[in-house]
Amino acid sequence: MRTANQQLLMTWFDEVWNKGRREAIAEILGPGFVMRDGDRQVEGVDGFEAFFDQIRSAFSGIAISVDSMVGESDTVCARWTASQRHTGAGMGVQPTGREFQITGITIVRVENGKFVEAWQNWDALKMMQEIGALGRAAGA
Repeated sequence: MRTANQQLLMTWFDEVWNKGRREAIAEILGPGFVMRDGDRQVEGVDGFEAFFDQIRSAFSGIAISVDSMVGESDTVCARWTASQRHTGAGMGVQPTGREFQITGITIVRVENGKFVEAWQNWDALKMMQEIGALGRAAGA
């Protein structure tokens, strides 16, 4: 059985990413929200909406499935797989139409039913190779 915080993270993946509901960002993120994504830091609802817009303008058909999830106290961690198609130039590269998958891990800290802090680590190198920003992966 999932905890309320685990269910909130599942809702986040489904509503924000799978359904593309931009308005769900403001519903789930709490005051002072900060996300650390590699060496990028995204702050607040506005900052995350800009991040969301950049991703959604480059990729369509985003489907995130949660491979595993653990949680303790106010923190939840999910290992996930995302499928998408590169259909826009939102990442600074002309669309290739390529469909591909990447994997990642998201950790969130929840206060009062809202995300206040998040950390992400995902296979950005594979994504950049798949869209032709760095050259293709060997054997691809």
